[in-house]
Amino acid sequence: MSRTVWLVVFTLWGAHISAADLSAQMLAKDAALIELDGKQRMLRAGQTSPEGVTLVSASRAGAVVEYQGSKYSLSLQKNIATSFEEAERAEVRIASGPGGHYEIPGRINGMAVDFMVDTGATSVAMNSGHAQRLGINYLTGKQVLVNTANGIVTAYSVWLDRVSAGSIEIKHVEAIVHAGSSPHVILLGNSYLSLVDMSTENGVLVLKARH
Repeated sequence: MSRTVWLVVFTLWGAHISAADLSAQMLAKDAALIELDGKQRMLRAGQTSPEGVTLVSASRAGAVVEYQGSKYSLSLQKNIATSFEEAERAEVRIASGPGGHYEIPGRINGMAVDFMVDTGATSVAMNSGHAQRLGINYLTGKQVLVNTANGIVTAYSVWLDRVSAGSIEIKHVEAIVHAGSSPHVILLGNSYLSLVDMSTENGVLVLKARH
């Protein structure tokens, strides 16, 4: 069963809101994927969703949001809501960050990572340090040569069991592991992006599961 961050009622003014209405699907440093009445919004600290939810602060341990004049604390716990109905198709909205980049927390083989969306990358791409932290034995993969901004480098083609960006999980995704320290952030490339529907709305990147 997927893990979900549900509302813990610690309001500053005593207001109450149902846990079924407001939740967070993913937490990261200064970012959170917030869901309100079935609509998901990727927010950075200080941003307010069109529905009026403001992300005050966030870390992997928890987040604070403000909604309708009250502040609430969000913490990670297992989803046990019997009335929960899965959306017809999972959708993630990502606001652009510094430099116009789209960054989103996710998971590789169940382990938390931070992605930068890169439509110019053929595959999910990471450096050897990332692979070691994630327990990926990349040296058993197929050795390839990759043309990068720093020239041609040695890399290894591997297959990842599961890749999730926000709440959208894709199984059996190809990745390229670069020997050395580049790229500094894990790139969410087209081996994943080609398997979801992608569009932009007013500068917000929208990813939508196909099933």
